[in-house]
Amino acid sequence: MAPLLLSLLLLLSSTSLQAQQNITLGSFLVPEGPNRFWLSPSGDFAFGFRAIEGNASTYLLAIWFDKTSDKTVAWYAKSTGADPALLQVSSGSRLQLNSYGALSLQDPTGTEVWNPQVVGAAYAAMLDAGNFVLVAADESTKWESFKHPADTILLSQVLTPGMNLRSRIIPTDYSNGRFLLDLQSIGVFLYTVAVPSGKQYDPYWSMPVNITNVVFNATGVVYITLDNRTQISMTSGVTGSMADYYHRATLDPDGVFRQYRYPKKVSNLSSQAWAVVDFKPPNICEARLTNDGSGICGFNSYCMFNGTNNQSICICPEQYSFIDEERQYKGCKPDFEPQSCDLDEAAAKMQFKLVVMSRVDWPLADYEQYAPITKDQCQQLCLTDCFCAVAVFHDQDNTCWKKKMPLSNGKMGDDVERTLFVKVRKNSTQSELVGSNKWKKDKKYWIIGSSLFLGSSVLINVLLLSVIFFGTYCTITIKEAPSLQSSNKIGLPLKAFTYIELEKATSGFREVLGTGASGIVYKGQLQDDLGTEIAVKKIDKLEHETEKEFSVEVQTIGQTHHKNLVRLLGFCNEGKERLLVYEFMNNGSLNQFLFGDARLEWNLRAQLALGVAKGLLYLHEECSTQIIHCDIKPQNILLDSNFTAKISDFGLAKLLRTNQTQTNTGIRGTRGYVAPEWFKNIGITAKVDVYSFGVILLELICCRRNVELEAAEDKKILTDWANDCYSCGRVDFLVEGDDEALLNLTKVERFVAVALWCLQEDPTIRPTMLKVTQMLDEAAAVPTPPHPSSFISSLP
Repeated sequence: MAPLLLSLLLLLSSTSLQAQQNITLGSFLVPEGPNRFWLSPSGDFAFGFRAIEGNASTYLLAIWFDKTSDKTVAWYAKSTGADPALLQVSSGSRLQLNSYGALSLQDPTGTEVWNPQVVGAAYAAMLDAGNFVLVAADESTKWESFKHPADTILLSQVLTPGMNLRSRIIPTDYSNGRFLLDLQSIGVFLYTVAVPSGKQYDPYWSMPVNITNVVFNATGVVYITLDNRTQISMTSGVTGSMADYYHRATLDPDGVFRQYRYPKKVSNLSSQAWAVVDFKPPNICEARLTNDGSGICGFNSYCMFNGTNNQSICICPEQYSFIDEERQYKGCKPDFEPQSCDLDEAAAKMQFKLVVMSRVDWPLADYEQYAPITKDQCQQLCLTDCFCAVAVFHDQDNTCWKKKMPLSNGKMGDDVERTLFVKVRKNSTQSELVGSNKWKKDKKYWIIGSSLFLGSSVLINVLLLSVIFFGTYCTITIKEAPSLQSSNKIGLPLKAFTYIELEKATSGFREVLGTGASGIVYKGQLQDDLGTEIAVKKIDKLEHETEKEFSVEVQTIGQTHHKNLVRLLGFCNEGKERLLVYEFMNNGSLNQFLFGDARLEWNLRAQLALGVAKGLLYLHEECSTQIIHCDIKPQNILLDSNFTAKISDFGLAKLLRTNQTQTNTGIRGTRGYVAPEWFKNIGITAKVDVYSFGVILLELICCRRNVELEAAEDKKILTDWANDCYSCGRVDFLVEGDDEALLNLTKVERFVAVALWCLQEDPTIRPTMLKVTQMLDEAAAVPTPPHPSSFISSLP
């Protein structure tokens, strides 16, 4: 009876029904509903319809890791042709293994849009290796996804000459990207590719050997088999048990071929993040030049390699910004009106200046060279030449090069021994800007210099701000409004949205992302060409303090730009409606990852800690107007798709003018993270954020909340327990069960010591965020911290 009952339960299980080895003729899939995919027997992989991020009604035909947190895509179907394009289908489409043994994908009208071009299959199967196959009656394979890779290869997969991998355009867009890994009989080559034509530029990395194939073998090594049957490794492989991890090797959107692993055991992690095992090329910023195209980064930007996390980033020079922040390969544009050739030399010198850059070079785009020449002469020649965008001077041979846009193959490196001078506009007054392209009709983004506010009354400030915000029928009441900076400090101007636009973008404010002291945050999607995902903060109170918070947030965030700060895209100030529009963070808040049943990997936690520290350093010391956040906590630290930490919610920020050092205000913040001075009659400084960071740093180290009343008596308050463990020389107790952290105890001890310095009751003893960042990054020594007085335990 028991076996019969067990069989019935298995039949009723949807997972068991889908995880069948043989998919029979007549079986079908549709994009919506329960019959969307077929699982492999182990449930590790799925084949079927996958909704495209940001577009719920459009689907890929794909294979993905079904047990990873993000259900990582390993393969996706493309159309046939010389340069196969991404295949996307809509609701109402249907994939069927028909009675003729052919797999056919049809759109909602019944038109066939894809098939593997084989017939006579007896059945199909989604294998545990991640390979989807069509199998004949004699058990021979008629078609398999392994022979038609997209951007990824899996364990046991073999590539032969003529096969290739094509990167995505960006992580969330599966269209053909700018990079190609191509296998030829004479070697393995990485090319940049012109989008959308598919033209291949010169290779930027290669292994020129006579090859038979490339294999991702069962030991976790990607190796090349030569035609004499010898093997050479393309990647270094992995350590540890292969059975404990999922594996993949992907040509990523940035042009790097990376091998990844992902722990299978939930007890070892909480974010279930992929970790990089090896990558090629070792430093893509040092890639070979391409005579055509922009190189690794977009035009007018340069590539910087971060050896700490083995990632490359593209950067715009000063007074330049990305044409598209998400699609950075499109390059950078000047945020000023370029020099007119009608200007005489005197006017050019009056309106433009040269910004010095070191360790950066754009090797191509020279159009004139001078030698011998002095550095001053080099600068003057560029400054008075309307074609010159950058001058390059080489001290050793007194040579000067002038370059014009677009600049290509830009890179930053210690081996660059030249000085660059980038031409930008001097700080402009409003009258000088009127004739520039920033004042086009379709973009009325008025930037008023801070000098206009000096000596102005509150009433005049309000009137000016009303004009700034695009003439909408609204006013903003401010008592301590910080001066707006010129556009070259702000970056891209903020957009004024109408309430109707945001109501439509959020589907009537339907999906709540979170709630805060001043309003509710909703998820939305703009009706632009990119379908940009956004987070909309709707302030539903109209008290004076809320009006003030709104004004402060708009001005504060609008003037900040840092990789560790959430970017404000725009606002709505229409009638009684007050809304802020932020970039959407795919991975939500740190809070939801940090305190779950599983555990973020130690290296990722360390990276997040450093990211938050750098964000606070920017707010405290690198802004022209110092910003104290006042409510640093895990809920206000958001994570993007790359798990980069970004500080959010400046609604409680208190702005200080540059000649001020402290301010008095009411208690702000969240219990458990507030500094002791909030409860005393003393001035509040940026050190309150340092204290809060110390609490978060300990939470990142230990993956637990600062206050856990259900814990043992000596562990209820994390700050006290951490101090006890440090004093006894047993910081290993804080990361018990975390194998990765235990292997890095020296770094764990360093981080704990930094946290204890941040938690000193006397704010004058706490380090600045600059010092904190240096200590975390091992750029400064960490002295033994004094015993911090326990304060949190006596809080009401």
